Parts: sequence; structure tokens; C-alpha cells
Amino acid sequence: MTAWSDHVIWWQLHPLTFTGAPSTATGEPGPGLARITPWLDYLIDLGANGLLLGPVFASQTHGYDTVDHFRIDPRLGQLQDWERLVGDCRERGVMLLLDGVFNHVGRDFPQFRDVLEHRGDSQYRDWFHLDLTATDAPDGFAYRDFEGHSHLVALNHENPDVQRYVADVMRFWLDRGANGWRLDAAYAVPTSFWRAVIGEVRTSHPQAWFLGEVIHGDYAQIAADAELDSVTQYELWKALWSSLNDANLWELAWALERHGEFAARFTPQIFAGNHDVTRIASRLEDPRHLGHVLAVLFTVAGVPSIYAGDEQAFRGVKYERADGDAEIRPEFPATPAELSELGRPVYRLHQELIGLRRRHAWLVRAGFRQLHLANETLAYEAVNPDGGPGLVVLLNLSDQPYTFDLDRPVRRRVEVEAHGWRVLED
Repeated sequence: MTAWSDHVIWWQLHPLTFTGAPSTATGEPGPGLARITPWLDYLIDLGANGLLLGPVFASQTHGYDTVDHFRIDPRLGQLQDWERLVGDCRERGVMLLLDGVFNHVGRDFPQFRDVLEHRGDSQYRDWFHLDLTATDAPDGFAYRDFEGHSHLVALNHENPDVQRYVADVMRFWLDRGANGWRLDAAYAVPTSFWRAVIGEVRTSHPQAWFLGEVIHGDYAQIAADAELDSVTQYELWKALWSSLNDANLWELAWALERHGEFAARFTPQIFAGNHDVTRIASRLEDPRHLGHVLAVLFTVAGVPSIYAGDEQAFRGVKYERADGDAEIRPEFPATPAELSELGRPVYRLHQELIGLRRRHAWLVRAGFRQLHLANETLAYEAVNPDGGPGLVVLLNLSDQPYTFDLDRPVRRRVEVEAHGWRVLED
């Protein structure tokens, strides 16, 4: 962990859709990165101090089919637009995290275009996993792709030239104001590749922060093997909503115990939503339980991230189809002043809980101690690793008030209303 990352709270957005850019790279300019600047003060008012950007590099469609990692997508502007955004962030003390798509590239990636033209004679044939014997394939050869998506061509991460290329990209943008990288589909890339690349990049940028997208597995071991600072804590994300929908807080308690074990070894990224999943306001079957999700999110160990719009209770469902991300990646208005007042209460709740976390900066490394557990009621202590007073979190999913009998720090009884929650500061 770097010194600054202990205090960062990210606000995440997907730039191409957030700014209303054209859905495909037709050559038409989009509204550009300048559309993000009016939201920086909003980000700060929320209580965040980090901007986690989705892909901003030249691509064919949604940004995850990169064709040039050294160029800003023309739909978002040019290098000077990036530099202006960096300056706007620096004026406000906002950290910047870039989304690096290094597992795969788009079919118009120059090195792959060379392979399409020259096949086995291409100097870049070893940049990819090719099967030149598959002459009946549409291109006259087959290649490994990303999870069955033929327009996403998998890179060969054993190739030293690919390793050098990715390290060069990382350094290029760190030199130009980025503070770190979110590594897309990190789970699909050998940890040895990340270890080699990140180790090389850290020699010139020791304060850079590296977050890996990991869905399943031993998060702590993956983080250690890859030399990542953090990985996405999907286990906790899933428990946050499914345990509430099922009125089964045993699931959440188990996930929190496991989360505590992870957090003792590294600092996870924690979230209730992101650009790849159904929005939390749509996922929850009972809207009264949104506060429970947020109470947990902001009182456990890790680096929190808020997906733009979730703080306004935006709704949207992720579908498994060609346009399945449309609802969860909407265009935002030109300025925050154009937001509906209907989202204001949820925004205020985010502010209050982020304020709580700011008052207790030790929460980034908090321990977990279960105090009470039943199907519909849970009490736990966020343990202060410095030995000072902790926080007690009380959750009640039932239709009746529930009185918790607590003995920390002194014995007392605390009633929580039906479908209510409380955070106790001692």
C-alpha cells in the first residue's frame, strides 16, 4: 500500500458512456473528457477524493477493445484534454486511477492487423496465441480470445515483448499524471506477468497503486503472487445484497469473517456496485435495506469505491446480451445541478457514512468481531487495529424492532427499529 491509498475513496465512472460519446469509433468527435470536470466538485462534496476512470484509450466500441494504449480515444478528446483533466484533479487533490485492459486487445490493434495481413510471417505472431493450422476459421487461422468474444484478442503474456509493451504503457500515463492502474480481467493473466511488469514499473513510480480485477479464488495469495496492492472483493459484494434479499445474515457474517482474513494480508477494494454489475438499488428486493448495505460498506476494512450514480440510487439491470450494459452505463447530465432531487436522500446518506469513515481513518485496516448473529439480525464490531475504541454496527432485517444486548465497551441494550440499522461510535 502507498501512503495516499490509505485515505482514498474512489468515485468510479465509465467515461465513454458517462460523457455520451458515440457507441462506436466512427471518427466523429465526442463531448470529451471535459464533460467530467464539472463533476469533480460533486465528487469532493460526496466525500470521495479519487476518480477511477474506465477505459480512455483509443478503441473500437466500449473501451475494452483497445487499439492504441498510447492515445486518448478520439471520442474523448486528445492528450491535451487528458492533461487538462489531470490539472483539474490536482487543483482539488483528487487522485486518478486508469483502467488498463492488458489481457486482450481489439482486432484493429496494429500488431494484430499485421498478423491478419501476414499470418505466420508476421513479426508479431508471438504476441498472440495463434493456431495457424485452423485454415477453415474465418481469418484463415484461429486465435485465443477473451471468454468467447472473438473481437477481443488475447495477448500472449509469456512474450517478453508484450511485457515490455505493457510496462511502457503504464509508465507513459503515470508520467502524465495517473496515480495508478486498475488492471482489467487480471484474473485471466498469469500472476507472473503482473509481478514482472509491476516490479519494473515500481522502479520509477514507487507510489503507484495497482488494483487487480479478480472474481474468485484466494484473493490474498493472488495479490501476493502478482504484487498487487489490492483486488476487487466480489465475495463481499455478493453477500451484501444476497444475504439481505434472503434474510440470511449468516451468509453476510461468513463473508465478513473471510473478508477480515483477507484484509489482514492485503487491503481489498470494497464496493456495492461497479460498471459490470446490476446496480445495487435494482439488486435489492427491499429498498429499505440500502442503508444496511452502505453501513457495512463504510465500516469494514478496505478501499471503498462508489460507482457513479449509485449515490443517487440510480437503477439499472445488467443483461447477458450484446447491449447488456446499457442500463448500468447511462449518459450523465452536463452538470450535477441537473440531477433529480429524488436521489438526494441517498446522496446524503453516502455523505454521512463517508464522513463517519473519515473520522475513523483506521477503518481501512479494521478488524472484524462478531457480537450477535441470527437470520435477520447481526451485530459486529469494527475493531480498531490501533487499540482504540471501535465501532459497533447493528443490522435488523425483521418486521419487528429488535433489542441488541451488547457488552462492548460496557453492557447496554440498544433497540433498532424494524428494517433498521445503527452504527455506534464509542
